Amino acid sequence: MFSDNLLTTIFQTALIAAQSAGQFIMENVGKAIEINYKGRANAVTEIDRRSEEIIVSQIHDAFPNHRIIAEECGEVQTNSEFRWIIDPLDGTTNFIHGYPCFSVSIAVEYQNEIIIGVVYNPVLDELFTAIQNRGAFLNRKPIHVSKISTLADSLTATGFPYETDTIFESNMEIFRAVYRKCQGVRRAGSAALDVCYVAAGRFDGFWEFGLNPWDISAGALIVQEAGGIVGDFNGVKFKPDNVSQIIATNGKIHAELLKIINQTLSVFNGE
Repeated sequence: MFSDNLLTTIFQTALIAAQSAGQFIMENVGKAIEINYKGRANAVTEIDRRSEEIIVSQIHDAFPNHRIIAEECGEVQTNSEFRWIIDPLDGTTNFIHGYPCFSVSIAVEYQNEIIIGVVYNPVLDELFTAIQNRGAFLNRKPIHVSKISTLADSLTATGFPYETDTIFESNMEIFRAVYRKCQGVRRAGSAALDVCYVAAGRFDGFWEFGLNPWDISAGALIVQEAGGIVGDFNGVKFKPDNVSQIIATNGKIHAELLKIINQTLSVFNGE
């Protein structure tokens, strides 16, 4: 196990790293940057890479033996039971186009459980944080999921995979089905922020296919600590290495949203 002092130091390191990266990102909004693609539309920029370097450098300085998995550099393996899970710029396409919806996401895992989650929205200077069993916060003020109890009264969110394959088509069917049953569906382009908005009661539910651990791990803890539920489409509780299907809700609409998703998938798959 670890001490409270160590937990506090890890948490403070995550906060400083996220805000440092966020400041760097904002300093480069609107500037000419080099853009590469990991597939048809999955963009990566020098800003992603430099933001990641800022975060990783601060982690290495404080905890040189900790494991790290990050979107751009992959996984740094050690024997440590601590693993940092990093998305240095979640919403890269938005950033490239000047659409003000992107974030920095940092989670810390210990023995396969997320114990710290930090998501920073540098555009609005909103810092979402959680420590396991200690609640969720936005700029140090407690946050809680909404009390909306029916999908009909809910505002939901989703995202789409970069490649227009079968997963994309199945999610389009789910989008149609959910849209007909709720107040609206938003697609903003930063999964980390989407789930934090569930935690803050701005959205009531979120679902997405094909995510990676760095997209969702920090936000998942923040939702759970705010009183919500995060899992997969089979109802299995969130684990950072099982993120191919994610649903995050205020808990009150979870069963209803999950039912619509699975019914739609069954029809789509001809079951």
